[in-house]
Amino acid sequence: MKQTNMDLKTAIRQANGIVIVGHYNPDGDAVGSTMGLKYLLANMGKAADVIYPNAYAQNLKWMDPDGSVLIYNGNTAKCQALIARADLIFCLDFQALGRTDAMTQPLTESRAFKVLIDHHIGPALDEFDLCFSETAVSSTCEKLYQTIAAELDVALVDKRVASCLYAGICTDTGSFSYACRHAGLFRIVAELIDRGADTVRIHRAIFDTFSASRMHLLGYCLHKKLVVMPEYGTAYISLDIEEMERFHYQAGDLEGVVNYALGIEGVSFAAFFTQRQNRIRVSLRSKGEVDVNEFARQHFNGGGHKNAAGGSAFESLSETLARFERLVPDFYTHEIQPKRAALPPIFTL
Repeated sequence: MKQTNMDLKTAIRQANGIVIVGHYNPDGDAVGSTMGLKYLLANMGKAADVIYPNAYAQNLKWMDPDGSVLIYNGNTAKCQALIARADLIFCLDFQALGRTDAMTQPLTESRAFKVLIDHHIGPALDEFDLCFSETAVSSTCEKLYQTIAAELDVALVDKRVASCLYAGICTDTGSFSYACRHAGLFRIVAELIDRGADTVRIHRAIFDTFSASRMHLLGYCLHKKLVVMPEYGTAYISLDIEEMERFHYQAGDLEGVVNYALGIEGVSFAAFFTQRQNRIRVSLRSKGEVDVNEFARQHFNGGGHKNAAGGSAFESLSETLARFERLVPDFYTHEIQPKRAALPPIFTL
């Protein structure tokens, strides 16, 4: 981390131009944390621009009812100008500037004071002036709330802020089905409810607003594209561009699909491959102590968390799948098999 004597409150107070950045393919935690911070800063009398590298899912747009978010790949010149003029840049829900895709260069060249708030493994500390990073928390939204409590004032958390932070926590824990074993998280959730988060309506807005075409795409994935390798405790799904277009794919339609593969009994390692214009996007999930972060780093130019990671491949989809199948036996021998025995029973009293 760069040498600085400035704390967060001072950095905000002195800032004249503030930009808040999320990662490429922004998910619920990215949108929840960035929009929550935008509303918090507004409560401090500070305006901020939120910029994402590319579009985000329709079911998250309720957090930006005015349509204020800027998408870099559709408003490049305006976004570059805002970044160049900014004297304070918040980077939320990613650990290195490279996670912002085409925005990496203008962010790197910016001389603004950069603040990282995140929960991913391996933060690039040298890229930021101030870092609030902790892998033990469930989400960036949880870390943001902790940061507000420690560095600012929780009285600034109103209904808008609370709703966004709850949304990020809810999505990054799979509706509280993983990464949520510490009691402190639920104390924060209780405080967010006290401050106006309507958990029922938020859950409905996120999970009960999918299009019929998205549901048909999910059905296709499970019926036609699911490959199970039971001898290796592994399952995967893949989609090419033509298949996605056939079901009128929209940003966010494939969020969580990989978890269906992981939900099969006996499967400890799941992968989801989607073909994009210039790469194959790879999503990896695991159970228990099986670590997919290192697998993503070594083989797919990525990383993330122990049980949830992602990356990219720059070959054809068929070549990527063939390479993955060649890698699985060794991963099973050295990572899955030794750790499957440590998995506790599904549930016992």
